[in-house]
Amino acid sequence: MGIFSGSGDSRSGGSVELKKFNNDFKQLLIDGEMIDAGFTVLRDTLLFTSKRLIFIDVQGISGRQLEYLSVPYTKITKFSVQTGSAFDLNAELKIWVGSDTIPIEKKFNKDLDIYAVQKILASHLLK
Repeated sequence: MGIFSGSGDSRSGGSVELKKFNNDFKQLLIDGEMIDAGFTVLRDTLLFTSKRLIFIDVQGISGRQLEYLSVPYTKITKFSVQTGSAFDLNAELKIWVGSDTIPIEKKFNKDLDIYAVQKILASHLLK
């Protein structure tokens, strides 16, 4: 599983990780919205729901302060993934929202299959 946990496959609705994400973050969801996939990066979480992408950023030393960034799929204009090289093993995801020229950027270590993340994102955007 590596640094990320969760399901990269939206068909695995019965997985333990997916049930945990749906239980832990149910207060963020609207009626009829379900979490299709989720990933935990150190203390932060990235959720792919049936309607939007939610970034949960744990802040501060105590981790008691949380920021929830909700991005509807309809507002994402483009995205890119950059794989690591032999010298830099980190992968990077960039997402452009609306007319913003500066993307949302998330870096991941080599334990994450960045192609799985981009496949989930593409499956929501390219319907």
